[in-house]
Parts: sequence; structure tokens; C-alpha cells
Amino acid sequence: MKWLSVLPQQCILLMTCVLMALEAVPIDIDKTKVKGDGHVEGEKVENPDTGLYYDEYLRQVIDVLETDKHFREKLQTADIEEIKSGKLSRELDLVSHHVRTRLDELKRQEVARLRMLIKAKMDSLQDTGIDHQALLKQFEHLNHQNPDTFEPKDLDMLIKAATSDLENYDKTRHEEFKKYEMMKEHERREYLKTLDEEKRQREESKFEEMKKKHGDHPKVHHPGSKDQLKEVWEEADGLDPNEFDPKTFFKLHDVNNDGFLDEQELEALFTKELEKVYDPKNEEDDMVEMEEERLRMREHVMNEVDVNKDRLVTLEEFLRATEKKEFLEPDSWETLDQQQLFTEDELKEFESHISQQEDELRKKAEDLEKQKEELQRQHDQLQAQKQELQQVVKQMEQKKLQQGNPPAGPAGELKFQPPAEHKAGDAPNHPPGGDQPLPPGHVQEPAARTDQVHP
Repeated sequence: MKWLSVLPQQCILLMTCVLMALEAVPIDIDKTKVKGDGHVEGEKVENPDTGLYYDEYLRQVIDVLETDKHFREKLQTADIEEIKSGKLSRELDLVSHHVRTRLDELKRQEVARLRMLIKAKMDSLQDTGIDHQALLKQFEHLNHQNPDTFEPKDLDMLIKAATSDLENYDKTRHEEFKKYEMMKEHERREYLKTLDEEKRQREESKFEEMKKKHGDHPKVHHPGSKDQLKEVWEEADGLDPNEFDPKTFFKLHDVNNDGFLDEQELEALFTKELEKVYDPKNEEDDMVEMEEERLRMREHVMNEVDVNKDRLVTLEEFLRATEKKEFLEPDSWETLDQQQLFTEDELKEFESHISQQEDELRKKAEDLEKQKEELQRQHDQLQAQKQELQQVVKQMEQKKLQQGNPPAGPAGELKFQPPAEHKAGDAPNHPPGGDQPLPPGHVQEPAARTDQVHP
């Protein structure tokens, strides 16, 4: 997997995605407690979600590529220029037929999934005549012009899209956290407005007490400093702090043994520092803030150590960082509770945005209520008309009965009346068999006259 880790800043590397999405141990597992236990080959590791909308497709493509021996060897020996020029992606033409067939199948499935999502979205807008091919242009992780086969261009596009999206993902997380904090403060202030003076003072006192309690924690070491790493070496790894060795430390915490510390492996090193500040059992400690603190620590170390900005730390980069003055004599680390996360102006703008959204929702609710009332009025009107028509029909039937006419049906047709039975002794209107056809050659004799006198 080395090949993937030497990406230049300009070229997006698949290894970034591999390490972040596939081989990294989840950050909620303390990876520092390895104690020399090796990685079990074939062991299923639950990987953290990258947050990408094509996360599953990315994982599957990488898994399939790694099954080809030739391509895996090329990955391990590829240099930056080969990656930048796209030469590495062209190695796809030399992989086995089975691998190419599987990649083609994965791409067709992904295209079908995207089309289904597009159709669902457009159907929700009650649109017709959907041009899937045009809408697929908005997806940059595959070549939409060729939806059937996985080509070198698809690999290039997947690598670039994944790295770019992952870089923006951290920025998005920071923005979402800031909104989260402003919403907390907004709701707190709105709640205070509902209280009388005495209760409001009690709530304010409780709030300040909780802040003070949260801030009363042991000193947090500067992330990536010698003191911080030695604490992991001693407390998590169970080793003698006087025998701290950076090279051994690196190899010990390179959990997947690929020669690099990825972002998840770095974040796992900060668990001990975070436990000094956050405890899920404490009411005053917010676990959302803890994850933001973890992200800040990881970004800080990456900025100081990751020289080529490929989002991976090599052994050389790590050892070079341990020789700097900042490693031995770092500045103090300010935790989130020591920082101003937003200004009053930002909070006011945020509240104004919320108020605007609430007004829009309120207006929509009012419009829907008016529509409901109008529909109910129309329904009531139709019901009244129906009852009037039923009453008129009933009156007409009663009138016809009084006149001796058979009652009419709903559409005015006469209702069927069964023929009346003949009373005993009544002569039939027609002679027997009068309506029956005669056999061939038979002439019906005229009926005898009743006025003739017989001897």
C-alpha cells in the first residue's frame, strides 16, 4: 500500500481513501493498547464511514484492485510522477479479466444507484422527461459518459474526488460544530426568557458552575509533543518512560504496518489527553465537543509534521518532527473551553437566520391550514348538495307513487316490476302455446267460435 501514500499535494491519492476508509481502526477503539499484538490477517475490521456519498463504491473498488497481484505490485513501487501523469491508472489494462469484469459490474451498479436517486428526487418534484445522462454530470467520482465499463479515467476521477471531498469534509465538520454550539446558546437564552427573575438567576448560576467544573481538569499536553507521546508510551503502552524511543513508538502505533501514520492512527494517540477533559458520565462534559477537540488535535499535528501534505505521516517526517524545538518545548495547548467559538455578531446573524426559517415554516403552515379549511368547506358544500339531491329524488318518487306510476330509479329509469300472477279461473290472454313456434308444415286451426250452437 506504499504507493498510495506518496501523493503530492496537487494529485489526489487513493491511499488517502484507503487508509481513512478501509484499513484504519475506528477512532473509538484505543489503538494505543496494542502491546505488540500483531494484526491478524483476514480479520474483519469495522471501518469508520468516510462521510462520502459514494463511500461503499470507493471501498469496493479498492478491495477489488487489491486482489490483483500485478496491480498491487505496481501500487507498491509507484512514484509521484507516475501518479501525476496517470501512468499508474493505465496499469488497469494489465489486470486480470476477472478483476476488470468485477470493476465493470461495480460501476454499473453505482450508475444505477445514482440514477435511482436522481429519479426519486425528480419524482418528488413531480418532474417528467428526466435526462439521467445530463444529471449524472454532477457526480465527479466516475465517468458518466461511459456507464458500462470501468476505465483508467474512472480510477483517476475516483482518487481526485475522494481526496478533495475528504479535505472539505473536515471544514464542513468545523462549520457544523460551530452551528451546534450557537444553537445550544440560542436555546439556553430562549429558555431563560421564559423564566421569572428568581429562576433565571438560579439557572445562570448553575450554568457558570457547570462551566467551571468542566474547566477544572488536569493539564492537557500539546498534541504531538514529547510529553504527550511519552504519556501514551507509559500509560497506554505500559513501557518505561525513560526508554522512550520515537522510532519504536512510530512502529508500535502504525497498526496496519503500512509504514505510515494515517489520520485515524494519529487521532487514537489523543485518547488519553481527551479523557482528562471529557467524561461521558459527567453532565458538564459534551461528547460532541470532545470529537471536535480530537479533530483539532489531529489537524494541528498534521500541519506540523506532514511536510508533503499528503495526509499521511511517514517515519522520516515523524523523526524529523521529534528533532524540532516545538517537540521538546511546546506551547501550552488551549482546549475548546478556553476559546471563544463564536462572536455575538455571529450569534445574532445565526439567530436571524433561524428566525427567518421559522417565519417561512410558519407561513407554509398557515398556507397549508388555509388549504385545509378551503378543502373542508368544499367538502361540506358538496355534502349539502348531495343531501338536497337525495331529498328531491325522494320527493319525486313519493309523487309518482301517489299518481300510480312506478317509481323511477336514480337516473330516471323505471324500476323493474315483476308480472302479477293470474288468479284462479281467469282465462289466459293467449291460447296455450300461442307464442310458441309451429312445426314445419303445420297450420294452426282457427279457434272455435263461442257463439256457435252445437247439436
